[in-house]
Amino acid sequence: MGVVVVGGGIAGMSVAAELARDHDVLLVEGERELARHTTGRSAASYIPGHGAAPARALVAASRERFAALAEEAGHAFLRPRAVLHIAQDDDEERTLREEILTLGSVDELTVAEAVQRWPALRADRVRAAGVVEDAQDADPLGLHEHYRRTLRARGGEIRTGVPVTALHPTATGWRIAIGDDHVDTDLVVLAAGAWTDGLLTLAGAAPIGLRPLRRTIAIARIPDGAPVRRDDPFAVSVGEHWYAKPEGEYLLVSPSEETPAEPGDPRPEELDVARALEAVNDVTTLGLRSVVTSWTGLRTFAPDRSLVIGDRPEHPGLHLFAGQGGSGIETAPAAAVLAAAVITGADPPADVVAALEDHGAGLDDVLARRMPTPGERPDRPR
Repeated sequence: MGVVVVGGGIAGMSVAAELARDHDVLLVEGERELARHTTGRSAASYIPGHGAAPARALVAASRERFAALAEEAGHAFLRPRAVLHIAQDDDEERTLREEILTLGSVDELTVAEAVQRWPALRADRVRAAGVVEDAQDADPLGLHEHYRRTLRARGGEIRTGVPVTALHPTATGWRIAIGDDHVDTDLVVLAAGAWTDGLLTLAGAAPIGLRPLRRTIAIARIPDGAPVRRDDPFAVSVGEHWYAKPEGEYLLVSPSEETPAEPGDPRPEELDVARALEAVNDVTTLGLRSVVTSWTGLRTFAPDRSLVIGDRPEHPGLHLFAGQGGSGIETAPAAAVLAAAVITGADPPADVVAALEDHGAGLDDVLARRMPTPGERPDRPR
């Protein structure tokens, strides 16, 4: 069976590598570089309890699979770094207590304990805090490269700089126009992040309401003598107003914005960078002033903020693997094997199904065929 995967980020590369175990796979990427957009611009972490229920389940199911991938590669893709949740007002403290501390992966800290863990914090600006002790930093480009090598080793082909310009159903599958060429295949997997809805439209299928949202990151220089240690936690605002993570002599900061955007190559806006510095300075003693560099990526969500995999029955052979939002790296090992099974009609991995059930979700929560068309229902809470 032939499979064409459209999209060269972590979603496309991981599912292509898994599909290549038993199938002939061609991965196509419109850009000349792989992982140029969201994957290459990720401040990736592995955070137990992060995201909507399906994402939390896939994070949990990925832990042992990350270890297996590290054994294959000969090096780790995760490195321990706790995540510190900071609540600064009544609303954030309520969210922390009602939605975050109840997850079981987050332990409550006193304000004094939070400052001890991250000495740059101003105690008078913190109302409450929690910590995820078993969180990890992730290596997105290293993980992507391992999947690329695996795809090649399994006989898969990769073509870059070949945008998809047409998708037509045939008697036996699909014909895809890529660049100046075309390919006939049994199955097509659209794993192109922010571009996925556009590809659905190109194929004559209804879009599912995937929404690209901007997220800006800046690298700020830590002032001399500032109380920041290399292994300090990744600090995040409970209300998602900012985050900050030490990166050597620098601090990676973000205003955690979710600004709707069109698919493309966004550039950071000065106001968003300034907001990030202001928010971090408000809760710390750092007095950040200078930014070394900044960038913006697109995080793409389905209407219910859950991963979307598989087909829609009215378009046989056309599959989706999209909507990873801010969890594409941390869920990749489990999500890719689940998607490969759903796409090919195999039994889904027992450990992934069990993780979904343990987190109050099910396979139906991530299947493309249950997705509404845009406007059918509002977002569910995260």
